[in-house]
Formats: sequence, structure tokens, C-alpha cells
Amino acid sequence: MVESWSFLDTAESNFRPLVVIELAKGTKEETIEWFTKRIVDKKANGGAQLLIKPLVMENGVENIYLVGASHLRLLLGAETVGLVKECSDNSMRAFTYSSRKTFKHFADDNHDFLTMAECQYIIKHELENLRAKDEKMIPGYPQAKLYPGKSIVRRLLTSGILVQIFPLHDREELKKLCHSWYGRVKIGYQPLDDIRCYFGETIALYFGFLEYFTFALIPMAVIGIPYYMFAWEDYDKYVMFATFNLLWSTVILEVWKRICAILTYRWGTLLMKRQFEEPRPGFHGVLGINPVTGREEPVYSSIKRQLRIYLVSLPFVCLCLYFSLYVMMIYFDLEQWALDYHKENESNFSSLMLYVPSIIYAVVIEIMNRIYRYAAEFLTSWENHRLESSYQNHLILKVLVFNFLNCFASLFYIAFVLFDMKLLRQ
Repeated sequence: MVESWSFLDTAESNFRPLVVIELAKGTKEETIEWFTKRIVDKKANGGAQLLIKPLVMENGVENIYLVGASHLRLLLGAETVGLVKECSDNSMRAFTYSSRKTFKHFADDNHDFLTMAECQYIIKHELENLRAKDEKMIPGYPQAKLYPGKSIVRRLLTSGILVQIFPLHDREELKKLCHSWYGRVKIGYQPLDDIRCYFGETIALYFGFLEYFTFALIPMAVIGIPYYMFAWEDYDKYVMFATFNLLWSTVILEVWKRICAILTYRWGTLLMKRQFEEPRPGFHGVLGINPVTGREEPVYSSIKRQLRIYLVSLPFVCLCLYFSLYVMMIYFDLEQWALDYHKENESNFSSLMLYVPSIIYAVVIEIMNRIYRYAAEFLTSWENHRLESSYQNHLILKVLVFNFLNCFASLFYIAFVLFDMKLLRQ
């Protein structure tokens, strides 16, 4: 970046609120003054260099604050987070403020160059990366300890001082989106580009997949109508239908991969520079200099992280998997007891008892999934991953393995163990 952050003026007459910060009621004045000062302070002083204004309620309470940024600040923030934009030669490149004139649709007075979702993402990123410099605690709250490199927003959240941070709606833009999305009588495709501009790429991809999958189900629905209407005794026809299902599911997934790549490339998320990804808010460590970017950020030993993963997290996951299998065997024992009880009594009550083990097991599965999800989030956060992508990958792996075994192990047990035992007995 050729320009220095020092030339950026945070004062702007046309203040556009983008993000809302809600502090706890009764937050001390010195805490509010310190936090708001860090938000508006210059980057060189460890601040976010944003704009903030209190939202005065009817009762006079000022615990809600609106956060925005000048157009220039947002452009510099776009370079910091590595947003990819389309250039005049139709190529996609990471945005840099020094070469801003080479990007398509850019103009100094064009405030729509960055979408609303991108502006809110930049502000959220800057707030989450506010880190303590030489503070030992949050002013006014000695119990809320700080150390160099600790995320200020995360400490405020865990201490209950900061209630929540969320993006703000733009009613005029939302009305336009509602009209083009579902307010029209004419049936058509969803305005995915407009959804992406307002809600972001993640939400747009979600609705894009729903639209694609809905249309992809039409061939299967048409072919499946005869199978639903007529009960054929020739089971070869059902084998053909099952084979077509298998081929169809493979094809639609491959086609979706292509469509997804087209959308993400057009929106600039496919080429975002992950190697320069900023540390996630929950990452903590001693302040140091990143040898790649040259920026000051927390540093944590990868050896310590690996020790936590393999000596604590991995044994815990294995223990949970064993406990899940143990609960499954208890369920089969209960089911066998219910069958024996029904054979002995042959009553309405015994008939109802046949469903009790399945109901109990279904409830236990849901409870175990929720408890394990909480434990997995705690462990993954405790592992102290530097990047958000790494954090999500480890969390998904933990949750996916347990949920798959916890929810579907009984099916495999019935298919490959009980069924084989039954055949051997015959």
C-alpha cells in the first residue's frame, strides 16, 4: 500500500451506519470512552479508524452505537481484507487502492463500488481485529484481563460488557430486493447478484443451490410418476430407476460444482488470497511480526497447537465415539427386551413398549449431538487456530465424524452385523 493510513480522515459529514454495537446496560462510562476511542483512533495507534455515533433511545439510554466508515476508509479496508474485484480488462484481481482506477465501475464519487455486504464485512473485520496493546485489563472492569494481542471485542463479549454486534438493514435497498426477489407475479430466476450484494456470498450461494436443486429434481419427478402410479411386479424396472437415481445424483453434483465455481469466480471469492488471511478474532498469543506480511499480530507456537490436538482433542473424540457405540448397544438390548416382553404378554401396553426404545434412543442421539457440538467448539477454540478457515476445518471434522457415527452407526450395525448373524443362524 503506497498511501499511509495517517492521511485518512475519519470525519465525514454524510454518516452511513452499517454495523450496530450493543453494550450491556449500566456499562461504565470509562469503558465506553475507552472502547469508542479505540474504534475511532488511527491505525498507527492500534485503533480501527472507523466512525461511531450513539443511538439515543426514547428513555435517554445510550447503550447502542452505530458504526460506519468513510468511503476512503472502506476502500483501504477492501485492500486489507483482500477483496477481489473485476478489472477493466475483465480479469479478476485483488483490489489495491494504488491501482483503483484500473477496476471496472470505479469512480471516486461512486459509493456503490463496494456492495453493502462488503462494507459491513470490512467493518466487522476491523472491529474483530482490535487488539490490546499495553492494556492489562478493560478500564472499569479489573476482572476482565487483557494482554498484548488479545482481541478486545472477544474479551468484551466473554465478560458480558458487549452484548452483540450485527449488521444494519437498509430499508430502501431491502424493499428493492424484496420486489425483485419474491414481490413479482412473474415466475423467474432469483436475483442472485442482488442477494449477494445485500446479504453476502454465503447467503447467495445457499439460495443459488436451492434454486438449482429444485430444477434438478424435475427430471426425477417426471420419471418417478409412473413408478408412483403403477405397482409393477417386474422388479427390473425398479432396478433401472435406482440406477438412474445413482447416475443422476452424481451428475447434478458435478454440474453444481461448475455452477458454484462460475458464481464464486464472478463474485471474487474463488481467488481471495487465503495465504494472507488475517488471524481470527479468537486467536491469541504474544504480539510479534508476521514474516510474510510484515504486520504486527499475535504469534503462537504450532508445536503447542499440535500437542493440544493429538494429546487432548483426538483422545477426547475417540472416547466420545466409544461412548456413542456403547449407548447404541444399550439401545439394541432395550429393543430386544421390549420384543421379549411383547411375546410374553401380547397386550396393548406391550405393543406400545415396542416403540419406547426407539423414542428414547432418538432423544438421546439429539442430546448427545448438542453436548458434543458444544464440547467440539470449546476444544477447537482451545486449540488456538490462527486462521478462521483452519478453525472451521477442524470443527467440521470433529462434528462430522461424531454425528455420522452417532446417527447412522445403528443402520450399519443392523445391515452388516445383525443381518449376517441371522443368516448364520438359518
